Amino acid sequence: MNVLGIETSCDETAAAVVADGHCILANVVASQVKMHAAFGGVVPEVASRQHLLWCIPVLKRALAEAQVHLSDLSAVAVTQGPGLAGSLLVGVNLAKALAFAYHLPLIGVNHLEGHLYANWLTESEPSFPLLCLIVSGGHSDLILMTDHGKYQRLGRTLDDAAGEAFDKVARILGLGYPGGPAIQAAAKSGDATAYRFPRAWLGQSYNFSFSGLKTAVLRLMEARAVEQQGSGGGISPQTGRVGGKRSLAELSIADLAASFQEAIVDVLVEKTRRAAVEHRVRQVALGGGVASNVRLRQRMRERIEVAVIYPPPLLCTDNAAMIASCGYFRWRMGRVDGLDLDVIPNLRFT
Repeated sequence: MNVLGIETSCDETAAAVVADGHCILANVVASQVKMHAAFGGVVPEVASRQHLLWCIPVLKRALAEAQVHLSDLSAVAVTQGPGLAGSLLVGVNLAKALAFAYHLPLIGVNHLEGHLYANWLTESEPSFPLLCLIVSGGHSDLILMTDHGKYQRLGRTLDDAAGEAFDKVARILGLGYPGGPAIQAAAKSGDATAYRFPRAWLGQSYNFSFSGLKTAVLRLMEARAVEQQGSGGGISPQTGRVGGKRSLAELSIADLAASFQEAIVDVLVEKTRRAAVEHRVRQVALGGGVASNVRLRQRMRERIEVAVIYPPPLLCTDNAAMIASCGYFRWRMGRVDGLDLDVIPNLRFT
């Protein structure tokens, strides 16, 4: 069964063809990152207009690479939400037109569920019960998956998601956009123990909060700027308290990036580890753009006793292959939509 996937939830125009939910025949992504970099983030109107320009060329290329015609398809799956309303509309209306013209089943997919199903496009199929950490620019969610279509959300972000925090802190540190890759690159030459940023543990909750961490970086940079101007200060890089041996002025951007990244990773890993133990899962799966972070993957493997699986970086960021895979499994469960399918920008996962 060849499923066409279409993804336009944010600033990637993507189309893919996946066979039987596992085998990628084609996966084409046209990214707008360079276009939005000048603004430090995605401009919704610019994104939706670019989707209009790129959706047909991307679709044609995906079909050509897969060596299939539209009449060879079994179904079309498309991201229904969450995402930017204008961007979602482009993809959904294209999918509805194709479904109508070629008499194909139409399957609306939750973008977050798609990130989860990127793990079904790897060499080995995940095992249930499965704990899923979905970390992206807009979401940080811990999901317990006991079977296809059976989910329980254990925790979510209460304010800034992990990817959003990466973007905002990269801007504060002057590292550019997108923030995740920029901070990871800077952190390679930094000392992750140079400064102890706060961790929001929120008691025994599995929820996440990174807004305070972002503010802590901002305040530190403000204090660092004052100290570099000769006003003194002396905040200990190890404890964050006044009177340390090193001054803030001695902290490099690389040190700050590494210390910030470590704070994010600490919280994500520890909460995932506790949830994996409590719910006795067989595997832990990662998904979303932040799941491509090398330090996060490394610490997950070190700290979690069960197998930790994750897609290759290309399948962590927004793509249509994960949407096609998810659509296949939804179709198998009989979850097919009508031509009245509409976008839901704030669509909930569970």
